[in-house]
Amino acid sequence: MRVEKNKMVKINYTLKDTDGVLIDSSVGQEPFEYLHGNGNIIPGLEAALEGKAAGSRFTVTVAPKDAYGEYDEQLLVHVPREQFDSDAPIEAGMKFQAATRGGPMIVTIKEVGSDIVTVDGNHELAGKTLLFDGEIVAVRDATAEELTPRIYRCGGASCDSCAGCGTSCVLCKD
Repeated sequence: MRVEKNKMVKINYTLKDTDGVLIDSSVGQEPFEYLHGNGNIIPGLEAALEGKAAGSRFTVTVAPKDAYGEYDEQLLVHVPREQFDSDAPIEAGMKFQAATRGGPMIVTIKEVGSDIVTVDGNHELAGKTLLFDGEIVAVRDATAEELTPRIYRCGGASCDSCAGCGTSCVLCKD
């Protein structure tokens, strides 16, 4: 059976950046399983796996435009410190949900000054070329339940897949 729309696909993979830094891996864990052709993984990887069969190995380089997008400087915002809860500790690297004109968005604190807090609305992998290496473990028909659309709650926003809101899948809850 080949990877195509509405097939359940299991992969083992290692994900690195162009400097060879490990970003994520399924090695030593259960293979990652997803419904193919429905935007459940980044477009560049999904396109590269299309038509392959179980047992196929893959090495894929995914450009930012086919992954989490280019880094957008306009999403780097300087916010007055007084807009944050004065009792809450604020540190670089913290993530939180912010209300924006486009709806709720997960942002990361980049820098904390005495008067200004710099927050970044870009996905942490925005602007990065991603290198995947792995193997397709299994391909099977999806069940009726697996084909039923889910509504994900990504930081309070609703979308139809983890890729739909630009946040990490770790933040999505169905």
